[in-house]
Amino acid sequence: MRVPRLPRPRSLAGQLFAMQAVLITVLVAGYALFSYVSDRGQAQEAAGRQAMAVARSVADAPSVRTAIRTPDPTRTLQPYASQVQRHTGVDFVTIMNPQGIRWTHPNPSLIGERFLGHTARALKGESFTETYTGTLGPSVRAVTPIRDGGRIVGLVSAGIKVDTVSARLREQVTTLVSVAGGALALGAVGTYVVNARLRRTTHGMNATELSRMHDYHQAALHAVREGLLMLDGRFRVALINDGGQELLGVSGEVVGRSVAGLGLPAPLTGALLSSEPRVDEVHLTATRVLVVNTSPVSGGERRGTVVTLRDVTELQSLMGELDSERGFTQALRSQAHEAANRLHTVVSLIELGRAEEAVDFATAELELAQTLTDQVVAAVNEPVLAALLLGKAAQANERGVELVVSEASRIDDGLLPPSLPPRDLVTILGNLIDNAVDAAQGSEGGRATVTARVDGAELVLRVSDTGAGVDPAHAEAVFRRGWSTKPAAAPGGRGLGLALVRQTVRRHKGTLTVSEAAGGGAEFEARIPLPTVGAASGADTAADSGAAGEVPGVCPEPAPPGGDV
Repeated sequence: MRVPRLPRPRSLAGQLFAMQAVLITVLVAGYALFSYVSDRGQAQEAAGRQAMAVARSVADAPSVRTAIRTPDPTRTLQPYASQVQRHTGVDFVTIMNPQGIRWTHPNPSLIGERFLGHTARALKGESFTETYTGTLGPSVRAVTPIRDGGRIVGLVSAGIKVDTVSARLREQVTTLVSVAGGALALGAVGTYVVNARLRRTTHGMNATELSRMHDYHQAALHAVREGLLMLDGRFRVALINDGGQELLGVSGEVVGRSVAGLGLPAPLTGALLSSEPRVDEVHLTATRVLVVNTSPVSGGERRGTVVTLRDVTELQSLMGELDSERGFTQALRSQAHEAANRLHTVVSLIELGRAEEAVDFATAELELAQTLTDQVVAAVNEPVLAALLLGKAAQANERGVELVVSEASRIDDGLLPPSLPPRDLVTILGNLIDNAVDAAQGSEGGRATVTARVDGAELVLRVSDTGAGVDPAHAEAVFRRGWSTKPAAAPGGRGLGLALVRQTVRRHKGTLTVSEAAGGGAEFEARIPLPTVGAASGADTAADSGAAGEVPGVCPEPAPPGGDV
């Protein structure tokens, strides 16, 4: 047999009305039940206190003790007990002798019979209350001793029937239910009014339709990993997804704020405020490289702008690593060619019967290669920087540029803190060396000089070249994204290296400057604070730098006064 199902309200307003009506009903019923249970316990406690007060008053009355001394206590005590019962509102007052034989009772026919209840504690001088079923039915009763000169001469029991307590409680619950019913009716009327307005607002749509629309909206907004930003006609943020907040580095309540007040870099702010569409523009924030696209929304008038953001920080890093790998590949190809020539020479010397000269030639070549590695590692014992310098030395040699590590360079292994990751070191020094090699290539005696040392509590990375140098008027512009003296191979493909260097240096609270090198050309210097390095370490490093040999070949170069190149 199928149970008929109640019709469900179609509209959201109807469902909310039904839900709120049920909720109010459940709350009122629960509160009524809680009040009944709580008040019942309190009523029984109050009845016990009332009975105890009456029993003690009777036990302390001098007339009761006087009547007990008479031959017929019932004659005096029965009228007294009836009077006390009427005036105090209790259902019975029973006075009895220590053996429990009644002297008084609401039913005179039961006088002289034994009291139904416990008296042992009272005979020991203790007053107590209990719920017990006697001749009048279940009752909350108090029992207390009657003392005469320190001797217990009788007992008094006063009680209120449980039915009486329940009747009082029913009156309270009836009043509570009446008030709760009024509250329920008032809540239902208010709910109906509110839901009638909601019905107009939702155009009668049911909850399923609204839920589906909301789910589609949220899924489209948060499932997209790229940043999505919507601006209104006054360039205030109307909508931003999680990806947009993360990429722009903004937090808190962003919706409603002007783009100009988000603290973004000036070029990026200008792109967002532009009324013209932007397509695949590369912009740098404090920590990221972003590709920005903007599309104005108009319908006869400007209504806003839709902005999409893509994070290409990792892509730029991978492109830099790919360029380095290509350079290493070319260097290895050249080295393989040179090694083949040297091997042919050794083989030819052996064929000519000059084995001793062949051994000397091969030994000299091995010693030169090992000396180059040993000297680089001795000057810069930090493994990441040492590997970078060795690789860049091979690349520079391929392009006809001599890469020199100055005598002042000295960085021991483990000196750099974990807060400065190897990738950031490669980004800073690798880009500076690449720019220096580009600038020195083609010049007479092309040379790029690298200094890497710890100065006090700062890491100093200095790279100079023998190129044409940087116009002082462009000392600041050279660090902007897109500025370059070379033609761009692709949009955003040039003028990004130094911008990435400055971004990385600033992320570590450092400074990046450019000046004219001592021998002409440009000199770039990055200074990065090292929180874990004390001044003493810097002094020791400076002292040790005098003992560090220069790296030829990587080629020796005398240091000017001051110890830096």
